[in-house]
Amino acid sequence: MSAGVALQAVVTGLAQGAVYGLVALGFTLCYRLVRVLDFAHGDLIVGATFVSVLATVGTTPVLRAPGPGTAILQVVIALLVGGLLGALLYVVAVRPFRNNELGWVAATVTAGLVVREALGLVFTREAYAVADPLRLPTRLVSLPGGGRLPLRLFAVLAIGLAVGLAVERLLVASRLGRAMRAVADDRDAAALMGVPTDRVVLVAFAVAGVLAGVAGLLAAPAGPVTVSGGVILGLKGTAAALLGRLGSLRGALAGGLALGVVESLAVSSTLLGPAYRDVLALAVLVVVLAARPEGLRSRLPRTAG
Repeated sequence: MSAGVALQAVVTGLAQGAVYGLVALGFTLCYRLVRVLDFAHGDLIVGATFVSVLATVGTTPVLRAPGPGTAILQVVIALLVGGLLGALLYVVAVRPFRNNELGWVAATVTAGLVVREALGLVFTREAYAVADPLRLPTRLVSLPGGGRLPLRLFAVLAIGLAVGLAVERLLVASRLGRAMRAVADDRDAAALMGVPTDRVVLVAFAVAGVLAGVAGLLAAPAGPVTVSGGVILGLKGTAAALLGRLGSLRGALAGGLALGVVESLAVSSTLLGPAYRDVLALAVLVVVLAARPEGLRSRLPRTAG
């Protein structure tokens, strides 16, 4: 692999990794507070994306960028739907079963299936092309070594990192963040100190849903979108969260970037190829779980990092 191709793969991987990091950040945030692995998190991404498309342009694929008014409306709807789905997921599938491991596993998996089946009733085609509601620039820029990449990739990387770091800092410095850390450290003690624990966890799931909406806005215009595509994206977010030490918010972002770069370099090499893109992420997930199974049971950090 030439230096130019390698640089192109790294930049592409960082942009993809920023999206994975947002997914991992929401996944980690929920796990920190209730010790529940949200198996429906990936479906929130496609749910927010498809509902926003349905509300603004209908079920017909749109290949050109929407007008400014429609684009803003689509972004707002995606974020609102993501937050509402996240909160609803907690109320319906997590809160009633959080002390029953088999219960929350079954409930979150079922919730994801419900989202996919409901979307499948409306969006019946195999895949859809979604225009970019963020209207990010698409012109090509030259890289050292002869490579060229769309300027959109740099914008996706910047937005993904900015949103992820802003949320991480908010959870460190704000009153809400202190309440979340208190609940994560000791839910019963936090309740005795007057922290509205159930409301705090509900807000955390809503924030995770909003992050899923942002991930969908950044990822959907990159290629064909399917109703079941959130499953793979959710698994990649899970792998990123585990790579970054499950429970660490900064680690989730770092894990996403690392996974994106490794994935991009691997599929750009002559040994593998694009067909192995999803397989590689799943292999990383299996290897991490096999090598460090205690990661899911380890004590969570007291800080947001």
